[in-house]
Amino acid sequence: MLLTVSGPPGSGKSTNAARLAETFGLEHVSGGDIFRSLAAERGLSLAEFNELAEEDDGIDRDLDRRLREIAVERDDVVLESRLAGWLAGDEADLRFWLDAPLAVRAERIADREDKAVADARSETEVREESEAQRYREYYGIDIADLSIYDISLNTARWGEEPAFDILADAVEAYDPAGDEGAYPVTGVSYDF
Repeated sequence: MLLTVSGPPGSGKSTNAARLAETFGLEHVSGGDIFRSLAAERGLSLAEFNELAEEDDGIDRDLDRRLREIAVERDDVVLESRLAGWLAGDEADLRFWLDAPLAVRAERIADREDKAVADARSETEVREESEAQRYREYYGIDIADLSIYDISLNTARWGEEPAFDILADAVEAYDPAGDEGAYPVTGVSYDF
Protein backbone atom coordinates (compact mmCIF):
# COMPACT_ATOMS: atom_id res chain seq x y z
CA MET A 1 0.00 0.00 0.00
CA LEU A 2 1.27 3.46 -0.92
CA LEU A 3 -0.09 6.30 1.20
CA THR A 4 0.78 9.95 0.76
CA VAL A 5 0.56 12.61 3.43
CA SER A 6 0.85 16.21 2.31
CA GLY A 7 0.20 19.63 3.76
CA PRO A 8 1.90 22.84 4.83
CA PRO A 9 4.48 23.14 7.63
CA GLY A 10 3.03 22.49 11.08
CA SER A 11 -0.06 20.70 9.83
CA GLY A 12 0.77 17.37 11.46
CA LYS A 13 2.17 15.64 8.37
CA SER A 14 5.19 14.11 10.04
CA THR A 15 3.38 12.99 13.18
CA ASN A 16 0.55 11.34 11.27
CA ALA A 17 2.72 9.88 8.52
CA ALA A 18 5.00 8.24 11.09
CA ARG A 19 2.02 6.84 12.99
CA LEU A 20 0.38 5.52 9.83
CA ALA A 21 3.63 3.81 8.85
CA GLU A 22 4.00 2.22 12.26
CA THR A 23 0.34 1.17 12.50
CA PHE A 24 0.21 -0.43 9.06
CA GLY A 25 3.75 -1.83 8.89
CA LEU A 26 4.94 0.55 6.18
CA GLU A 27 8.16 2.50 5.76
CA HIS A 28 7.94 6.25 6.38
CA VAL A 29 9.80 8.43 3.87
CA SER A 30 9.78 12.15 4.66
CA GLY A 31 10.64 14.74 2.04
CA GLY A 32 10.95 17.30 4.83
CA ASP A 33 13.54 15.18 6.63
CA ILE A 34 15.52 14.85 3.42
CA PHE A 35 15.26 18.62 2.78
CA ARG A 36 16.34 19.45 6.37
CA SER A 37 19.30 17.06 6.17
CA LEU A 38 20.41 18.64 2.89
CA ALA A 39 20.23 22.08 4.56
CA ALA A 40 22.23 20.84 7.56
CA GLU A 41 24.86 19.30 5.29
CA ARG A 42 25.42 22.76 3.83
CA GLY A 43 25.37 24.44 7.25
CA LEU A 44 22.23 26.40 6.37
CA SER A 45 19.03 27.06 8.27
CA LEU A 46 15.81 25.85 6.71
CA ALA A 47 14.95 29.44 5.70
CA GLU A 48 18.40 29.95 4.15
CA PHE A 49 18.22 26.64 2.28
CA ASN A 50 14.75 27.52 1.03
CA GLU A 51 16.17 30.79 -0.34
CA LEU A 52 18.95 28.83 -2.04
CA ALA A 53 16.34 26.50 -3.56
CA GLU A 54 14.68 29.57 -5.09
CA GLU A 55 17.89 30.19 -7.03
CA ASP A 56 18.85 26.58 -7.70
CA ASP A 57 15.98 24.52 -9.09
CA GLY A 58 18.19 21.43 -8.91
CA ILE A 59 17.54 21.20 -5.16
CA ASP A 60 13.78 20.79 -5.50
CA ARG A 61 13.99 18.71 -8.64
CA ASP A 62 16.46 16.27 -7.07
CA LEU A 63 14.29 15.86 -3.97
CA ASP A 64 11.11 15.47 -6.03
CA ARG A 65 12.77 12.99 -8.39
CA ARG A 66 13.82 10.85 -5.41
CA LEU A 67 10.30 10.90 -3.98
CA ARG A 68 8.72 10.10 -7.36
CA GLU A 69 11.06 7.13 -7.82
CA ILE A 70 10.03 5.78 -4.43
CA ALA A 71 6.36 6.16 -5.36
CA VAL A 72 6.81 4.32 -8.64
CA GLU A 73 9.02 1.55 -7.28
CA ARG A 74 7.43 0.85 -3.90
CA ASP A 75 4.03 -0.06 -2.57
CA ASP A 76 4.92 -0.44 1.10
CA VAL A 77 5.50 3.16 2.09
CA VAL A 78 3.99 6.30 3.55
CA LEU A 79 5.39 9.10 1.42
CA GLU A 80 5.32 12.46 3.18
CA SER A 81 6.01 15.79 1.50
CA ARG A 82 4.19 18.86 0.38
CA LEU A 83 3.93 17.38 -3.13
CA ALA A 84 3.69 13.69 -2.22
CA GLY A 85 0.12 13.37 -3.52
CA TRP A 86 1.10 14.95 -6.82
CA LEU A 87 4.39 13.08 -7.13
CA ALA A 88 2.84 9.69 -6.44
CA GLY A 89 0.08 10.28 -8.98
CA ASP A 90 -1.91 7.18 -9.86
CA GLU A 91 0.55 5.01 -7.91
CA ALA A 92 -0.96 6.17 -4.58
CA ASP A 93 -3.64 4.11 -2.93
CA LEU A 94 -4.75 6.98 -0.68
CA ARG A 95 -3.73 10.63 -0.68
CA PHE A 96 -4.19 12.72 2.46
CA TRP A 97 -3.91 16.52 2.77
CA LEU A 98 -3.51 17.85 6.30
CA ASP A 99 -3.86 21.51 7.19
CA ALA A 100 -4.57 23.89 10.07
CA PRO A 101 -4.90 27.66 10.36
CA LEU A 102 -1.58 29.51 10.08
CA ALA A 103 -1.77 30.70 13.71
CA VAL A 104 -2.05 27.11 14.94
CA ARG A 105 0.70 25.88 12.65
CA ALA A 106 3.02 28.73 13.71
CA GLU A 107 2.53 27.78 17.37
CA ARG A 108 3.32 24.14 16.60
CA ILE A 109 6.44 25.09 14.63
CA ALA A 110 7.59 27.52 17.33
CA ASP A 111 7.22 24.82 19.95
CA ARG A 112 8.98 22.20 17.83
CA GLU A 113 11.86 24.49 16.83
CA ASP A 114 12.08 26.44 20.10
CA LYS A 115 11.55 29.86 18.55
CA ALA A 116 9.17 32.77 18.88
CA VAL A 117 5.71 32.27 17.39
CA ALA A 118 6.01 35.51 15.40
CA ASP A 119 9.27 34.30 13.86
CA ALA A 120 7.79 30.90 13.04
CA ARG A 121 4.76 32.54 11.44
CA SER A 122 6.83 34.95 9.35
CA GLU A 123 9.25 32.25 8.18
CA THR A 124 6.36 29.92 7.36
CA GLU A 125 4.55 32.53 5.28
CA VAL A 126 7.69 33.28 3.29
CA ARG A 127 8.44 29.58 2.84
CA GLU A 128 4.92 28.73 1.68
CA GLU A 129 4.85 31.57 -0.87
CA SER A 130 8.26 30.55 -2.19
CA GLU A 131 7.32 26.89 -2.48
CA ALA A 132 3.96 27.59 -4.14
CA GLN A 133 5.68 29.75 -6.74
CA ARG A 134 8.33 27.11 -7.42
CA TYR A 135 5.75 24.32 -7.77
CA ARG A 136 3.83 26.40 -10.33
CA GLU A 137 6.99 27.34 -12.19
CA TYR A 138 8.64 23.91 -12.20
CA TYR A 139 5.67 21.59 -12.62
CA GLY A 140 2.54 23.65 -13.26
CA ILE A 141 1.14 22.47 -9.90
CA ASP A 142 -1.24 24.66 -7.94
CA ILE A 143 -0.58 23.48 -4.39
CA ALA A 144 -3.95 24.94 -3.35
CA ASP A 145 -5.76 22.50 -5.67
CA LEU A 146 -6.90 19.79 -3.26
CA SER A 147 -9.04 17.91 -5.78
CA ILE A 148 -6.55 15.03 -6.02
CA TYR A 149 -6.78 14.15 -2.33
CA ASP A 150 -9.00 11.46 -0.90
CA ILE A 151 -9.18 13.26 2.43
CA SER A 152 -8.44 16.87 3.34
CA LEU A 153 -8.35 17.27 7.11
CA ASN A 154 -8.07 20.37 9.29
CA THR A 155 -5.99 18.93 12.14
CA ALA A 156 -6.78 21.89 14.41
CA ARG A 157 -10.41 20.77 14.71
CA TRP A 158 -9.53 17.56 16.53
CA GLY A 159 -6.91 16.50 19.01
CA GLU A 160 -3.97 14.44 17.84
CA GLU A 161 -5.66 11.09 18.50
CA PRO A 162 -9.00 11.82 16.78
CA ALA A 163 -7.23 13.26 13.70
CA PHE A 164 -5.07 10.15 13.44
CA ASP A 165 -8.10 7.91 13.97
CA ILE A 166 -9.82 9.51 10.97
CA LEU A 167 -6.83 8.71 8.75
CA ALA A 168 -6.37 5.20 10.15
CA ASP A 169 -10.08 4.46 9.70
CA ALA A 170 -9.81 5.54 6.07
CA VAL A 171 -6.86 3.19 5.49
CA GLU A 172 -8.66 0.29 7.15
CA ALA A 173 -11.80 0.92 5.08
CA TYR A 174 -9.88 1.34 1.81
CA ASP A 175 -11.00 -0.99 -0.95
CA PRO A 176 -8.68 -0.99 -3.97
CA ALA A 177 -11.54 -2.32 -6.11
CA GLY A 178 -13.40 0.91 -5.37
CA ASP A 179 -10.85 3.03 -7.22
CA GLU A 180 -13.06 3.23 -10.30
CA GLY A 181 -13.98 6.86 -10.79
CA ALA A 182 -11.23 8.15 -8.50
CA TYR A 183 -9.54 11.42 -9.33
CA PRO A 184 -6.31 10.35 -11.00
CA VAL A 185 -3.50 12.78 -11.57
CA THR A 186 -3.20 12.57 -15.32
CA GLY A 187 -2.19 14.90 -18.08
CA VAL A 188 0.54 16.45 -15.96
CA SER A 189 4.12 16.18 -17.08
CA TYR A 190 6.80 16.63 -14.47
CA ASP A 191 10.32 17.40 -15.52
CA PHE A 192 12.45 16.24 -12.59
